[in-house]
Amino acid sequence: MEYSELYVKRIRQLCKQKGLSINALATMSDVKQSTLDNIMQGHTKNPGIVTMHKIALAFSMTLSEFLNYDELNDYSFDEDNFKS
Repeated sequence: MEYSELYVKRIRQLCKQKGLSINALATMSDVKQSTLDNIMQGHTKNPGIVTMHKIALAFSMTLSEFLNYDELNDYSFDEDNFKS
């Protein structure tokens, strides 16, 4: 699984837990719907830190809390699976 797929999975999990649609998340986070759609569809692989921070805040989390989960922490950035 690619790194970008992991934070998309995280967003989906948190939306499900909070009962939010992606549209509601866009509104709550003040991230453009098109930007969030591009992230969720895998078109944007490396969203900016400000965008990710806004998404985290919409979930009432710090960015570090948002990024602190097992699958992401266990990810290995070796040359085979990291594309910059």
